[in-house]
Amino acid sequence: MKMGVLALQGDFAEHIAKLKHLGVETAEVRLPAHLEGLSGLVIPGGESTTIGKLAVDFGLMAPMIQFGEKHAIWGTCAGAIFLSRDARRSQPLLGLMNITVQRNAFGRQVDSFEADLDIEPLKQATNTTAPYHAVFIRAPIIESVSGEAKILSTLPDGRIVAAQQGKLLATSFHPELTSDDRFHRYFLSLANA
Repeated sequence: MKMGVLALQGDFAEHIAKLKHLGVETAEVRLPAHLEGLSGLVIPGGESTTIGKLAVDFGLMAPMIQFGEKHAIWGTCAGAIFLSRDARRSQPLLGLMNITVQRNAFGRQVDSFEADLDIEPLKQATNTTAPYHAVFIRAPIIESVSGEAKILSTLPDGRIVAAQQGKLLATSFHPELTSDDRFHRYFLSLANA
């Protein structure tokens, strides 16, 4: 198994480090040819409009859409926005997941926070009942899911922060910034299915 991490902008190095810690071969993806031979792709947090514009400039939009129709893709924070069908503004989106996302839903950088989440698929996949400690930095909210997309986790007030659609995964938070590798292991299981 070889996993790619979109390395145009954002915290791609942290995802690469987490995957390498799990013994997974990784590749930085910057051009369409870099998608060849990959089992899955992580789209990191960063700035979603910048990621989208760079993906357009490097000719990655159509190749990533085609890749996502067959392979696992996980978008964290800005990556979740980029995966969505609707971000309630005009910007390049892959449109692969049936989710509507609101950017910066919690406010500015100073409004960043951490929360313990109950994520049933992680409990099942890793045989543990411990909550998942999530880091939210200028995080989006998944306003709604439709079609084949399903909710994986919400905050106590009901706002959606993780969703899945087949092999596609979207999280509002940053699993690469914690010592907990359960979400990365869960994504690897999707890529391997």
